[in-house]
Amino acid sequence: MLQELLCRRRDVLMILPYVAIVQEKISGLSSFGIELGFFVEEYAGSKGKFPPIKRREKKSLYIATIEKGHSLVNSLIETGRIGSLGLVVVDELHMIGEGSRGAILEMTLAKILYTSKTTQIIGMSATLNNVEDLQEFLQAECYTSQFRPVELKEYLKINDAIYEVDNKAENGMTFSRLLNCQYSDTLKKMDPDHLVALVTEVIPNYSCLVFCPTKKNCENVAEMICKFLSKEYLKHREKEKHELIKNLKSISGGNVCPILKRTVPFGVAYHHSGLTSDERRLLEEAYSTGALCLFTCTSTLAAGVNLPARRVILRAPYVAKEFLKRSQYKQMIGRAGRAGIDSVGESVLILQEKDKQQVSELISRPLENCYSHLVQEFTKGIQTLFLSLIGLKIATNLDDICHFMGGTLFGVQQKILLKEKSLREITVEWLRDLTEKGLLQKDVVDKPKDESFHITKLGRASFKGTIDLAYCDILYRDLKKGLEGLVLESLLHLIYLTTPYDMASQCVPDWMIYFRQFSQLSPAEQNVAALLGVSENFIGKKASGQAIKKKVDKDIVNRLYLSFVLYTLLKETNIWSVSEKFNMPRGYIQSLLAGAASFSSCVLHFCEELEEFWVYRALLVELTKKLTYCVKAELIPLMEVTGVLEGRAKQLYNAGYKSLIHLANANPEVLIRTVDHLSRRQAKQIVSSAKMLLHEKAEALQEEVEELLRPPSDFPSVEASSTEKA
Repeated sequence: MLQELLCRRRDVLMILPYVAIVQEKISGLSSFGIELGFFVEEYAGSKGKFPPIKRREKKSLYIATIEKGHSLVNSLIETGRIGSLGLVVVDELHMIGEGSRGAILEMTLAKILYTSKTTQIIGMSATLNNVEDLQEFLQAECYTSQFRPVELKEYLKINDAIYEVDNKAENGMTFSRLLNCQYSDTLKKMDPDHLVALVTEVIPNYSCLVFCPTKKNCENVAEMICKFLSKEYLKHREKEKHELIKNLKSISGGNVCPILKRTVPFGVAYHHSGLTSDERRLLEEAYSTGALCLFTCTSTLAAGVNLPARRVILRAPYVAKEFLKRSQYKQMIGRAGRAGIDSVGESVLILQEKDKQQVSELISRPLENCYSHLVQEFTKGIQTLFLSLIGLKIATNLDDICHFMGGTLFGVQQKILLKEKSLREITVEWLRDLTEKGLLQKDVVDKPKDESFHITKLGRASFKGTIDLAYCDILYRDLKKGLEGLVLESLLHLIYLTTPYDMASQCVPDWMIYFRQFSQLSPAEQNVAALLGVSENFIGKKASGQAIKKKVDKDIVNRLYLSFVLYTLLKETNIWSVSEKFNMPRGYIQSLLAGAASFSSCVLHFCEELEEFWVYRALLVELTKKLTYCVKAELIPLMEVTGVLEGRAKQLYNAGYKSLIHLANANPEVLIRTVDHLSRRQAKQIVSSAKMLLHEKAEALQEEVEELLRPPSDFPSVEASSTEKA
C-alpha cells in the first residue's frame, strides 16, 4: 500500500470486514500518513464522503467496510475516477462466500475488474479452499505460505485425556497426557469439562481465550471460573484491575456490569456483542497489556480485533446450535501464539464422546469451498448489481450485462450453481422483475436483439442510497406518507422513518414495556403513532393478552417499538438507563443505534435523488449526525477522531481539549498526565488521527479556494471576441 501511495502516486482502497477493525487500522496508520504525506480516510458506518474529495497533491488511503467500499467504488466509477485507484487490498477474502456481505464484495471486485484495467487487487485469507475459482475470477496469481511466526499445537480433550492432533496417526490424533487435576465433588459438578484446570495451567502469567457457543454461556463460564480461582489471583496486577473497574464505571455514567465487577479482580472478563464499544475497548486494552489474562468470548472475537493468546480453548465444537465449520475452527485456533511473546501457541478443543466422529472429520477435512452468493441473496445481490450496472452505464444492454456476469465469481461457478436455467435466462428474468418493480425501463429499439435499459428515478435513488431492494417500495411509500403529515414537534417521526427495516422484522416487543412507554407519550408523539395506525388501546390489549379484532401491520408495530428505544436514547444519551427501561442488552441497543445512523445516511442519499423529498434532506443531515454520535453537541467534534468514543471524549473535554484543533496540537506526554487511563500508544494515535482530520479539512478548503480563483475552462478567449467585433 505504501509503495502504491508514495512511489506510484495513486490512491489505495483497503477493505476490512468490521467497523472495529477499520477503526483499529485508521488509528494505526494515521501516524504514517502524517509523516509520509498521504491521507487516511475512514469509510465505515455513516462516515465517508461520496464521491471522495479529489486531492491535489497528496494521495488517499481509503479504509472501508465491505458495504462502504462498494459505495466508494460506485461513486468513483460514476465520476470517471476509478482509474485513480491503483490498488485494492481485501482482507479475509473468504467472506466472499458468506451471505449478502459476500455478494456485495463480489460485486465490488467484479466492477473494478470490468471498469479499470490498471487497478491491482490483492486478496488475503488464511481459510480458503477452492482457490482456483477465485484465481479465475480475479485473473490472479496465487501465493501460498505455511509460515507461522509461532508454532501452533492442536489438542483435543475427551474426559480427562488430552490428545494431540496428528495427521500421520491412524485416527488423526495421538495420546498426549492425562489432565492433572484434583477436583472436589462440588467442582466436578460445576465444571465437568475441567475448564478451571485447563486455564490455571496458563493464567495469570500467560493469556488465555475460552470460546463459548453462546453469549450467556460466556458470562456463566467467566463467573464459574472465578468462583474456583484462589485468592492469589486477586493480587496479580491488582492496581491495574482496580483502575479498569473505575474506568468502566466512569465511561458508563457510574454503572458497571455486576458480572464484570465480580470477574475483573481475578483478571477474567467476558467479551461478546452485548458489551458497548466503550466497554469492549477498555477490556481489550487491559487484555493487551496483561492486566486481564482470560477472556470468555464468542466466535466473533476470532474474526474481529487482534487479541492473541498463549492457549485457546474451545468449550464445545458448536457456534450457537450449529456444528463448527472447518474455517471457523481455523479462525479460532489461529488466535493461539503471540508473535514476539510466546515460543509456542496451543489450542484445546473440548468434546464429548457423542461428537467424536464429527470432530475427527473436522480436524482432518479440507476447508469448506467458497461459493458465490450473488443469486442466493437476490435483492442485495444480483438485482442490486443489475441496477447499478445500468445506473452507472457500465452495461446497459442484455449482451453487455451477460458478458459482465460471465466475469463474476458466479459466472466462474455457473456450472455448479445453475442447475435448470442458463446464465442468460436468469439475467432476462431478473431484468424483467426490476422493470416490473418500476426500477428500470426498457429503451425503445428497432431490433429486439439490441434490448437495452435505463434506470428510473426510483431505481437511481435506491442504488444511490444502497437500499436493500426488498424494502425500496416500502421506504418510498413511508416517506411519501410522511409528507402528508410530518410531525416535527419531536424527533420521533423522523426516527421512525430511519429505523432499519431488517432489525424491525427480527424484533419481538415486550408488550408491557411498550404499553408503559406509550402511555408516557406527549400529544404530538401520540399523533405520530396515530398516523401509523397504532393506538394505545391496541398496545394495551396486547399487553393484557386480550383478543384483537383489528388488524395492524406487525412490521409497523415492531418498527415503532424500536423507534421508541432510539428516541429515548437520543433524549437521555445513556445506554444503561435505556437498556434497563426496555430490558434489552446494552450492546444490542448500541448496534441498533449504529444501524439507524447508517440507514439514516442511506435514506438521505435516497431522498437527494428524488425532488419530491427535498424537505427531508436538511432534516436527515442533522438526524444522521445525532444518531452517529448520540452525545451532547459539544462532544461531537472530539468524536470525529477515530477511536475517541463517548467516555474518552468526556475525559478530553473536561481536561480542556474542546475541539479538533486542541487535539491536533496536543502533546501526547501531557495528554497521558492529564487524562486518566490513557496509554502512550493511544495518546499518540489520538493526536495523529486528529492531525490527519485537520489536514484533510484544511486541504479541502484550499481546494475550494483554488477552484474559485481558477478561470473557467469554457471562458471566452480574447481572439474569439476580437473576431466577433471585426
